[in-house]
Amino acid sequence: MTGLERFQEAFLKPELIARYWPDILSGVAVTLQIAVAVVITGLALGLVLAVIRSYRSRLANAPIIVFVDVFRALPPLVAILIVYFGLPSLGINISGFAVLWLVLSLVLAAFAEEIFWSGIVSVRKGQWEAARSTGLSHWQTMTSVILPQAIRICVPPLTNRTIAVTKNTALGTVIGVGEIMNEGTSAMSLSGNATPLMMAAVAYILIFVPVVVLGSWIERRFAWKRA
Repeated sequence: MTGLERFQEAFLKPELIARYWPDILSGVAVTLQIAVAVVITGLALGLVLAVIRSYRSRLANAPIIVFVDVFRALPPLVAILIVYFGLPSLGINISGFAVLWLVLSLVLAAFAEEIFWSGIVSVRKGQWEAARSTGLSHWQTMTSVILPQAIRICVPPLTNRTIAVTKNTALGTVIGVGEIMNEGTSAMSLSGNATPLMMAAVAYILIFVPVVVLGSWIERRFAWKRA
């Protein structure tokens, strides 16, 4: 048996591909559901926190800063395990799907808040002063003048961080969420062959390569044009 034939036998066995592709496809659906939910809730929460922080209230800003620092420093896997195994001891029982969505949303929100905040503070003070001098409130100034400029600045780091966090959906396998990695490793254990794991890898590529391309397009679309 040649090296190529051994590789095919170990990673690309046709009968195993035919047997397990429905399971991998099921994992793809779960992964996409979690990823979309994480992106929507994480970015929305991060933006809300950054806007609240712009009011510069010490009472509000202190917990926001603590939240951001904790979830930026804490590995997502550790947070997932703490929430999944810790909440039931408090009488709170939620599914693995909900735990994965909640933790990854909070992680993305923490990074997104810092990115949005850096974009807000990078807008020149004169923009604030000019807007407020016309009679606009803080909220009107933020939504009509500051945020459009800040978000444009934030697009590149925000897209990169969003992609990085959503790929962590693979961590759902440690708490039994039926996403791609879970289905792939389960099938590999049953079959004693790495073909299902290779199928999972291909599924991740098919999902996230278009996302990376879309992120690059968004970065170019919203990039500042040079004179």
